[in-house]
Amino acid sequence: MITIICTTNRKPSKSRVVAEFYQSLLDQAGAESRIMDLSDLPANFTSTALYENAGKNESFNQLMGKVEDCEKFVFIVPEYNGSFPGVLKTFIDGLKYPASFKDKKCALVGISSGTQGGALALSHLTDIFNYLGMNVLALKVRMPRIEAILIDGKITDDFSLELLDMQIEQLLKF
Repeated sequence: MITIICTTNRKPSKSRVVAEFYQSLLDQAGAESRIMDLSDLPANFTSTALYENAGKNESFNQLMGKVEDCEKFVFIVPEYNGSFPGVLKTFIDGLKYPASFKDKKCALVGISSGTQGGALALSHLTDIFNYLGMNVLALKVRMPRIEAILIDGKITDDFSLELLDMQIEQLLKF
């Protein structure tokens, strides 16, 4: 089972659309997957599920259980202010350390309205996952100018599609 994490809590989001498209590619490759959308986090999780309140928010605990039960992840990462969404960092901070990600594997997909495809966001997130002991697939797909290539729920750019296919092939062997 591969868990695709939509790493923003913005509704609606292009990240969710890309996550659904990625899931369709995994389906075509014969891989079982599910989507975890951080927009499903409880609105008050920062005050009811973290630090001294760890384990006290059942909705957060259910999401944490999905992370703990999974060995492979795909993170769909929109670029926010030159990095990734703060809700993702807060979510990670609420997970059990180091058990939640240690020795697990992930692939990263960056999306942005700008020209870098979330390169800095993916770099920052890679550093965090390395610290947590997660194995990050070397091929990180960056999709700049996402509005121009995400049409009717599908990625239409041939180069991006080729990279996604390569990433999925590598992730399944990883």
